[in-house]
Amino acid sequence: MRITYLFDPLCGWCYGAAPALDGLTQLGDVTLELMPTGLFAGEGARAMNDQFAAYAWQNDQRIARLTGQPFSEAYRTEVLGGRGGMFDSAPATLGVIAVRVTEPARELDALKALQRARYVDGRDNVSLAGVSDILESIGLPAAAERVRTPDEQLMQDYRRSIDAAQLDMRRFGISGVPAMLVGEGASRHLLPGNLLFGRFDLLVSQLKAA
Repeated sequence: MRITYLFDPLCGWCYGAAPALDGLTQLGDVTLELMPTGLFAGEGARAMNDQFAAYAWQNDQRIARLTGQPFSEAYRTEVLGGRGGMFDSAPATLGVIAVRVTEPARELDALKALQRARYVDGRDNVSLAGVSDILESIGLPAAAERVRTPDEQLMQDYRRSIDAAQLDMRRFGISGVPAMLVGEGASRHLLPGNLLFGRFDLLVSQLKAA
């Protein structure tokens, strides 16, 4: 069974889905394909200000209650409390792509590390330097170097991946993430993203029924 997982590394709900993704990777008959959407990159990026920080924290508390995923005080003060910065997922997305092309078996590890760095450790994952440092810290030096000084090939891979994800979002009428497409080719179909936040056995049964 092939699952295409559409996400954005700065999406709090995608971070909340991490336990379900871990469970899916333990299923022997599942192939998980990560597809970053660029939802909060480019035109989707925005400045970090008081209004947005308050909205994000309120939303994060709801995610924490539903999923058990931690959102630390360090995140609240160092990340949401930072002013003059950007809420821009392009660097973190570039980090995921860099791992895909250097050590593809660790792509999910990299995503989880980038999420944990932000939401638990209160670290910068919205700059190339910050993302590079995070990848370096988990033993991915080749990807870290690619992110530190992105070359044209990496940027092409980034744009190609984002374009493919956004095409799928339009094709399946997806407006937000996380989202899951199950199957391959013309047989792919959309499963509700909220399955990632409920009982894992129900998620598995829905996947098997699909």
